[in-house]
Amino acid sequence: MANSFNTIGIIGKFRDTTVGETITVVHELLKERGCKVLLDEVSAMLLPDLKIPVADRDEIGEQCDLAIVVGGDGTFLNVARTLNDYHTPLLGINLGRLGFLTDIHSEKIHGRLNAILDGEYVEEQRFLLHGRFEYENGQGEISSSDAFNDIVVHKGHVARMIELDLYINGQYVNTQRADGLIVSTPTGSTAYALSSGGPILHPGLDAIVLVPICPHTMSQRPIVIDGDSDIEIRISDKNHGDALVTCDGQLNVNLGIGDSVRITKNQTPVHMIHPADYNYYEILRAKLHWGHRL
Repeated sequence: MANSFNTIGIIGKFRDTTVGETITVVHELLKERGCKVLLDEVSAMLLPDLKIPVADRDEIGEQCDLAIVVGGDGTFLNVARTLNDYHTPLLGINLGRLGFLTDIHSEKIHGRLNAILDGEYVEEQRFLLHGRFEYENGQGEISSSDAFNDIVVHKGHVARMIELDLYINGQYVNTQRADGLIVSTPTGSTAYALSSGGPILHPGLDAIVLVPICPHTMSQRPIVIDGDSDIEIRISDKNHGDALVTCDGQLNVNLGIGDSVRITKNQTPVHMIHPADYNYYEILRAKLHWGHRL
């Protein structure tokens, strides 16, 4: 069977020279299959001995019909945000500790990757959140960013809880008094949201979960809402210091009293490629050690 993908980009873990061996294995396999290969320029800077044509992220997005991410889930999150506008399908090779998103083990590259290139794979679509961070009273945009896992509003360097006024679709919900508030996609429900007591959402759900971090009252619980909801989080004027908003744990923006975070779904989905026998529940069992004796 002919290759399902012909021009393929390879993106390695940021500032990690140990990915060179795996990238070399992937490159040699792709060459044997007659694929055109482009290596992300950041990876190429760290691995100058690899004789692979180099491209930046925009060029990979424009030219490649598949991007292979070599690293852990953090690398995959970054690539998902930067390539999503190009509708580039993503495939992850796991070199990290968990691998909820990068589900091909580095020791199984040949069998898995050859099968995928033969068209034996499943494609999945998941959504990103889009966060717009605004000055008080809508006086302009501070910054904006997408997030594949979560957008978190939390206290800064002051050892106090933070007060956040929460609105959903223009309706006041409550004032959160906590260390912060996590707004998570189903993908991110097994990350920070889970460690803060939130539920696991199947990635196929069109839903968003809001999880308070160390709330001041035990009655403050996580809530699951429709994925098309418009969420606004305002930094209450009762706070004693600034706040921070973090996207996927990789981007930090400072917020002042009265500033707000507006969160909606990014309407362009992330396209993920999995092996044909991909099973989400098997990943949960393996990664969360369900059924293991203590």
